Amino acid sequence: MSMVDAIVIRFTGDSGDGVQLIGEQLTITAALSGRDVRSRPDFPAEIRAPSGTVAGVSGFQLAMAEQAIFTAGETLDVLVALNPAALRKSLEYLKIGGLLIINEDSFQDKDWQKAGISSEFLSKTVEQYQVIALPLISLTLRAIESIKLSNTQAKKAKNFYILGLVLWLFDLPSESCISFIKNKFSTNKEMGRANEMTLLAGYNYAMTLELSRQDFILGHVDREQGLYRQITGVEAVGLALAALAVTTNTRMLVSGYPITPSSAILHECARLAEYGVQLLQAEDEIAAICACIGAAFGGCLALSCTSGPGLDLKSESLGLAVMTELPLVLLDVQRAGASTGLPTKTGQSDLRQALYGRHGEAPLPVIAACSPADCFDTVIEAFTIAIKYMTPVIVLMDASLANAAEPWKIPDLASCDMPSIEYNRFPKPYQRDEHLARSWNTPGSQGFIHQIGGLEKQGEDGHVSYDAENHQKMVGLRAQKIAGIAHDYSETVLEGDVNASVLLIGWGSTYGSLKSAVNRCIEEGLPIALLHLRHLNPLPLGLKNVFNHYDTILVAELNSGQLCQLLRADYLINAQSVNQCDGQPFAVSFLVKAIKERILKEEINHEHNYLHA
Repeated sequence: MSMVDAIVIRFTGDSGDGVQLIGEQLTITAALSGRDVRSRPDFPAEIRAPSGTVAGVSGFQLAMAEQAIFTAGETLDVLVALNPAALRKSLEYLKIGGLLIINEDSFQDKDWQKAGISSEFLSKTVEQYQVIALPLISLTLRAIESIKLSNTQAKKAKNFYILGLVLWLFDLPSESCISFIKNKFSTNKEMGRANEMTLLAGYNYAMTLELSRQDFILGHVDREQGLYRQITGVEAVGLALAALAVTTNTRMLVSGYPITPSSAILHECARLAEYGVQLLQAEDEIAAICACIGAAFGGCLALSCTSGPGLDLKSESLGLAVMTELPLVLLDVQRAGASTGLPTKTGQSDLRQALYGRHGEAPLPVIAACSPADCFDTVIEAFTIAIKYMTPVIVLMDASLANAAEPWKIPDLASCDMPSIEYNRFPKPYQRDEHLARSWNTPGSQGFIHQIGGLEKQGEDGHVSYDAENHQKMVGLRAQKIAGIAHDYSETVLEGDVNASVLLIGWGSTYGSLKSAVNRCIEEGLPIALLHLRHLNPLPLGLKNVFNHYDTILVAELNSGQLCQLLRADYLINAQSVNQCDGQPFAVSFLVKAIKERILKEEINHEHNYLHA
């Protein structure tokens, strides 16, 4: 039986068609079956756009392979389009000869009109693809006609018909999906039975098709031994918070105000009360972070989560947290902005805001997760820094990290490097240790009575001071404390061809795309090294020495070049920006093309300078 390296499928339809649900189930099934998987949901910005319109299209893309992969793919092998609007939005990504599955029941004249195109859109291109046009609604109703459900209820099972068909196509078992159905519909037995019957009907229907599935069969990935689960960035954050609360035996306050896409973190944390995670949905963004400041003052762990516009509103209170030197974490799930922007799309445009978006001199650490699973380690590291150095910490995620999924080896908590909490180390609140961190004195502790606040302090007792010389000293001291955090970083890691003359730099969720692009460049005979930064403030020590080894330095970001400008200013290097601001993750082909263009331009410039020397 022939094997292929990787296959990519996208489910797409109306936001009420259940494509996210079956995408998640396919992801879990593929992972349990030994494939390496990466997924990327795509949500419409409008809560309920008119059905059948392009604005209302919801999508879920999944790549699976028998070796390690780092992105959810680019060119589709299989496209499932449940209406013309979905087809219109995604057909361009289906490779020539790829498999197109459509629901012909929803491809009537009125459906084409809603999508703003005619049926010729499909008829002109149908010869380029393998097409399965099935009457999905009719087949679904027929599969569960023995169950007494209304027509409306019965139609809701159509997504599982598609899932059954795809499971057969990829030679995947149906047991985990059936188990999921039984659990999800445990209180609605009839609907659960309907979905189960529909899933099996779709699976059996696929067997009757004159379709070869050889091109869609994969072997198993060779993974390190251990216990694995599928995890999204949001789930990783929740598990990290629960692990912190349990291992430190300290209550965790999670306080936020609903805003897309960070609201999912609030939903996740609502289930974690038994682990010591207490959730507060505040009346606004300012109240949310002020509650965290109060919790940190009282000796609790505290995290506030937000996105885009919410980060703006929290800026003043972040300055208060810097001045009071209280440990808390602010998690920003970035989205494409400015203003309301593209609230369900991804971006990395909050970097400047995280670094500088406070009045006065208010430095704080900024770190970024690079993958869904890495969100677990990043949140734990953020709290470790916050507690050790008595400072607020900003963690940067984004929409693609929050919603995407990948396999995650479940760690042994006993071996995890969790923060150590020690209260009332010194009798005076601003007495400092060797890291310049002040004492975390809990209010009401006998012998440790103190007050803190937003006014400038002087001395170890923290007396209010308006003295100019003292303010100059304190500004320098707080900056020195934050700069010293870089001494705790692990050694900078370079990937790819470290001996190349070209260095590609990135941060955050771009890691998978950048690593894939570097691998492809090397395969094509273009040596290139990769440096992916986790710590954005303070930056790692020794970067100048790293940069000196490379003739060409490229910085790839999902913004207008914010990190690139920072590196140029701080290190006086001729870094060039590769940027994108369309609300989508980097496509590997885009990166490879951009890298080649920048290198060619650099070679032309070098030749020009040599001839005129």
